[in-house]
Amino acid sequence: MKSFSVVSAGGRWLILAAVFGVSFAPAQEAPPADSPPPPQGKVLFDRNLDSPEAKEKEKPPVNQVAVEVTDAERTSLTFTSYDLDVHLTPAESKLAVHARFGVKNTGKAPLTRLVFQISSALSWESFAVQSEGRVAPLTFTQHAIDTDADHTGKATEAVVALPQPLEPGASLALTGFYSGEVVQSAERLERIGAPLDQAANADWDLIGAERTALRGFGNVLWYPTAAAPVFLGDGAKLFQSVGLNKLRQAEATVRMRLTVEYVGDAPDAAFFCGRREQLVKVSENQNLPVAESPGVATAEFTERPLGFRSPSLFITDRAGTVTDNSLISAVTDHYDALPSYSAASTKVQPLLAEWLGAGPLRMLNILDHAGQPFEDDALLVVPMRAATAEVLAPSLVHSLSHAWFGSAHVWLDEGVAQFASLLWVEQAQGRKVAVKQLQQTANTLALVEPGPSSGSSVGMPSGTSSSSSAGASDSDAGQSLILASDEVYYRTKAAAVLWMLRSVVGDDALKRALAAYRTDKMDSDPREFQRVLERSAKRDLAWFFDDWVYRDRGLPDLSIANVTPRALDKIGDKGKGFLVSVEVKNDGDAAAEVPVTVRSGTLTSTQRLRIAGRSSASTRLVFEGTPDEVIVNDGSVPEVTASVHTKQIVAH
Repeated sequence: MKSFSVVSAGGRWLILAAVFGVSFAPAQEAPPADSPPPPQGKVLFDRNLDSPEAKEKEKPPVNQVAVEVTDAERTSLTFTSYDLDVHLTPAESKLAVHARFGVKNTGKAPLTRLVFQISSALSWESFAVQSEGRVAPLTFTQHAIDTDADHTGKATEAVVALPQPLEPGASLALTGFYSGEVVQSAERLERIGAPLDQAANADWDLIGAERTALRGFGNVLWYPTAAAPVFLGDGAKLFQSVGLNKLRQAEATVRMRLTVEYVGDAPDAAFFCGRREQLVKVSENQNLPVAESPGVATAEFTERPLGFRSPSLFITDRAGTVTDNSLISAVTDHYDALPSYSAASTKVQPLLAEWLGAGPLRMLNILDHAGQPFEDDALLVVPMRAATAEVLAPSLVHSLSHAWFGSAHVWLDEGVAQFASLLWVEQAQGRKVAVKQLQQTANTLALVEPGPSSGSSVGMPSGTSSSSSAGASDSDAGQSLILASDEVYYRTKAAAVLWMLRSVVGDDALKRALAAYRTDKMDSDPREFQRVLERSAKRDLAWFFDDWVYRDRGLPDLSIANVTPRALDKIGDKGKGFLVSVEVKNDGDAAAEVPVTVRSGTLTSTQRLRIAGRSSASTRLVFEGTPDEVIVNDGSVPEVTASVHTKQIVAH
């Protein structure tokens, strides 16, 4: 018979499970000699401290007294690893976590105490430090702070005392327990006056019997974090904090063991950081009707780099339905929408195969949900409705690009997806429409980019990691793509950079490079994409990557300095024409390679010209007939102001 129960004693409990029998029992003194043998099974979740020595000691006292904490203390910690044992009871919205995590002092001063935050719906229960195989309990206090990093508008902040200061650059391994109930909350939006329906549409994180959805920092703090309080009403600071938090922790490793208690049908799968794992039943009661039968299911996510993301967790109650072309797996009740998504993805497939490689590296998973869309690489949470393939295709290009291409560097991971969307516009509506869309997004970029000479040195020195250099991105001098934390850089500017590289090296060279890079084993090296593209194009591209990727030198500021036409009696074996000399000046700090075109009616002659920052360059074009005007840039290179320059030619 399969059964399970929960037994608690002295505030300490164990959850044990075996394939043919699950038992839950506390860790306590040895039973009397005449008692039955203890249950045998696999430990799924252990709420005790982590060593025999620590288990014999009382837990440190937990005080609820608020203490003064500085933002410098909160932002001095960078998480280097997460190893989470997560226990969910969806029917009761309960979460209990045993978290092992590593932190590093990336601040400038020693830390005598550490500050950690979780959602205000959760409470800290214990902390301990791990060192040389021993676990020593730590004393701490906890209090509530206001912050919109969590959907409740508050966080439970723990202030943990250290036995000795954590010096700058030093690391520490910790363990902690916390638990509570996570229900849907829109308190942070309601307090700034958002209508209830809009608030619920945006803040839909919860643990529940029908669905579990936890999006992480900026939505719900279901894992330990450390950040200064931020608020929705304070400009874009919340979104900037989310980006910086992702950047600081991008090199951390994550691992999770998940246990889910359920009643009735077992849940199907879990998605953690965009990765899917099947939930495996380890216990259920066959003596009860299915609708009443309790059970336990588990999944394990092996250690991997976190990357540029906030850890997210989703539980699905059923298996996904795979489209006929095997490109999409969707968990949805709107089965009438599946043929539309299949047709749309089939429509998009040739473009992605041409530019990114013959086939996808993974399947795109879609979870049908009526709230605000959410994306994590090849996982898309979005409302699914039947529509024509023409309507669905533009939005699917971006998401399917993540199934085709991935990178540890967000400017490539997101930039390639944005670039693919522009390619789709070009294919469907023509190059002029695509360039116009690029120009419109570049207008936003021009507002945030640094002015001339203010950002020329902001970048990533050789050998510097993104976590240790994260602060370089949070300045008035802009953000290099390598250290980008704002979407306007790692999406808008990154797409523009790829569009410019396409013009510099040609379509075929860029296609070969993207297809090769997605399977390249050196993705951790921020300069590897440059090397792959240089091999493909057989060109030196250091000048471009230095100004546009590794550093943020702002945008070019071009102007036509001089145009000199000279009549030619004969051009080869043809008739008369003109030799037109064009001088272009660049008052910006970033180099640019732009098309220079001489035109008369429908006749054109074009050459590409590279202009270094703070300099000028000239080119000469041979033109049959009498030229009317010269055009510098065609909108494909973003500039400080206008990105198309024209000047009339007076030819004699």
